[in-house]
Amino acid sequence: MRGILRTAAYIPYRRLERAEISEFFSSPTSEGQRSVAAHDEDTVTMAFEAARLLLIAQDNLRPSALWFSTANPPYMEKTNANVIHSALQLPEETEAFDFGGGLKSSIGALKTALTSTGQILLAQSDMRNGLPSGEDERNSGDGAAALLVGDETDGTLLARYMGGSSITKEFIDRWRTPEDKASKTWESRFVESTYSTLVSRAWDNALSNAGLKPDTIDTLVLAGQNQRVKKQVAQTLGVNRVLDDLSLSVGNTGSAESALLLVSALENAEPKEKIALCSITDGVEILIFEAGDAQKNTSPLEDQIAKGGPVTYRKFLQWKGMLQVQPPNRPSPTRISAAAAVRESDWKHGFIASRGDRTGLIHMPPSRISVNEGDQIDAMEQEPMSNKVGVVATFTVDHLVYSENPPVIFAVVDFDGGGRIPIEVTDVDPDDVTIGMQVAPTFRKFFTADGIHNYFWKVRPVR
Repeated sequence: MRGILRTAAYIPYRRLERAEISEFFSSPTSEGQRSVAAHDEDTVTMAFEAARLLLIAQDNLRPSALWFSTANPPYMEKTNANVIHSALQLPEETEAFDFGGGLKSSIGALKTALTSTGQILLAQSDMRNGLPSGEDERNSGDGAAALLVGDETDGTLLARYMGGSSITKEFIDRWRTPEDKASKTWESRFVESTYSTLVSRAWDNALSNAGLKPDTIDTLVLAGQNQRVKKQVAQTLGVNRVLDDLSLSVGNTGSAESALLLVSALENAEPKEKIALCSITDGVEILIFEAGDAQKNTSPLEDQIAKGGPVTYRKFLQWKGMLQVQPPNRPSPTRISAAAAVRESDWKHGFIASRGDRTGLIHMPPSRISVNEGDQIDAMEQEPMSNKVGVVATFTVDHLVYSENPPVIFAVVDFDGGGRIPIEVTDVDPDDVTIGMQVAPTFRKFFTADGIHNYFWKVRPVR
């Protein structure tokens, strides 16, 4: 019997109030807000954060495979899942694959994992964009979710998979070429009429395959890009409770939406509750689960949504590449060394320091030789730092150094249990940084040069 063992979600700190967009274009006011990935985030870093939250609560979890799904991968041809794999410090024997390109890839990865063997870690992420003043810009959101799929021999199931159905149909709904920054959509009435017949067939098939009747479904989770279609489906299927799709607090997160909403449903589910996940994207996919005992997440989705901070519309346009601004008057960074990145991968991706074998003195970055004579040469032990909390000992706000989002906040951070490093602070405004502030490491993208993304670690405030 297979199902979901654990879940986690990651919502970026920044939020854009939709009223700001309306005010800028003098259009009717829109309600709510959307989540916004910072300038140093992408779908890989967000997927890592979700996966880390899932694994951090239980150290004995060792998935046999990592599958990464997104419609906006940082790399083409190169496997993006490898970066997440390295940052999570998974064993080299753990498989890593991309399920990418289409919005449907995420629900496809989940369905494939539920019919496979072994523990499979699904990391699903998306950064959504749209042309200024358009519906996609206003109604979309950025975010990620992680699901660990396995069977009862791996532990208590958070949600048991009961069955589902699939209907595939080729028609033009939403599309984007690799060169485009924003998607295009077909006329809504055509899309609505096409989906309405597909959903009814898929619903009947899913209930039959799961051995259930319509009135036994407690919660309906609807994922898809067309809000009108989702409203019609909710009325047609007649399920008592339709889960909040987070459209007013986060926005539509594209490839991550189905997993993100499933995390939301399971965080609030009662034991034995029947949950139907319906994905309406290039056809219809329906998966039905029975909830087990509730899981206490390290960072619940509701808490992350509540703790967001504002971003201006100007900054949002700049981060999304819709507003070109004068770059810093400093030389652009050069691409990183592939050889050095391999040699230092534990430090670069995993944030692994070294600890003296006798004194326990922590060195950041790691070193072969301790600064304390009491430690032996080449006897340093590895010391993971990625999940430790530190405090700001001192800091400076630098307006001259190269950055895609100046000014840069540099701080000297002392970590609990030892370890000190000068490091960049992100997800905070300069006026809000204080000495003694608690911070935690976060995996980010520093810059891109020659098409190579330079990933490393920064710190962000503990909120």
